[in-house]
Amino acid sequence: MLTLNSQLLTFNSVAQATVPSAASVAPAAGVAPVEAAPGPKTLNPNTPASASGAWTLVKSLVLPGASAASVDRRGALYLADKDNNLRQLTTAGQPLNTYSPAQPGHVAVLEAWNQNSVLVFYDDRQQVLLLDRFLAPLSEIRLADYVEGTVRTATLAPDGLLWLLDESNLVLREFDPQALRLVQNTPLDLIIGRSRPDFRFLRQYQNNIYLVDRTSGVFVFDNLGNYRKKLPFPGLDFVTFRGDELAYLSGGQLHFFHLYNLTERTQPLPADLDATTVRQVLLSDQYAYFVTAKGVQIYQL
Repeated sequence: MLTLNSQLLTFNSVAQATVPSAASVAPAAGVAPVEAAPGPKTLNPNTPASASGAWTLVKSLVLPGASAASVDRRGALYLADKDNNLRQLTTAGQPLNTYSPAQPGHVAVLEAWNQNSVLVFYDDRQQVLLLDRFLAPLSEIRLADYVEGTVRTATLAPDGLLWLLDESNLVLREFDPQALRLVQNTPLDLIIGRSRPDFRFLRQYQNNIYLVDRTSGVFVFDNLGNYRKKLPFPGLDFVTFRGDELAYLSGGQLHFFHLYNLTERTQPLPADLDATTVRQVLLSDQYAYFVTAKGVQIYQL
């Protein structure tokens, strides 16, 4: 019979064998390594993995032309329809609230992860709209009055500040929507080198900022805008997060990349879902939302 000390030594040996060494993590100017996960289960104990093919369809929402989408921390779903009205739905797809803009505009970013407000970015109007949890307007900011270049995408930080990708000048900018001023700037020209970037998506998650470049991969910055590394995932339009994992759609499969152990696992998509029609994937603790050209498919994980 093992003693308590023997059990502890065995546990520590296993833990040290499963965590990559510090030398395996890429430096700031390099590309982070990706290792294949040893099994279908995620390494995050708080995010259980679904068995292969174990998708359960909960509801199909018919919403042609749905564009930007997001989920909040409670699992509520937010969608922009073809007329750029914003819809708030329950986790199972039941309607809650609707916001209709006073003037037309294309919703490029809809982000509801922040606990205090919902971010809406209109790229054609270069305007940011902040709403409360009932989709009532809080403030509206015309970015052209404060940023010289053209903003391609935006994200809302936990402290209420905005991160903006200035595509014209290749600068990642931090903006204070309360004081209406730029806080800091991170030039990207030296980071991207001679490549021609095609920036598609920006998101702050767990004290890091993830900038998706369809050409070369996902650039990672810390919460002060300092460049850390690049994840070698080219060809993406978006990423999503669940627990300690970054998820994206590629090759007809859903890929889960562990943010700290740097391992990756895959899961086949539902058999009745055409991967070529999926515009965006969102994940909550219990549900997966696949936004397509026809609407939203909601599956239980």
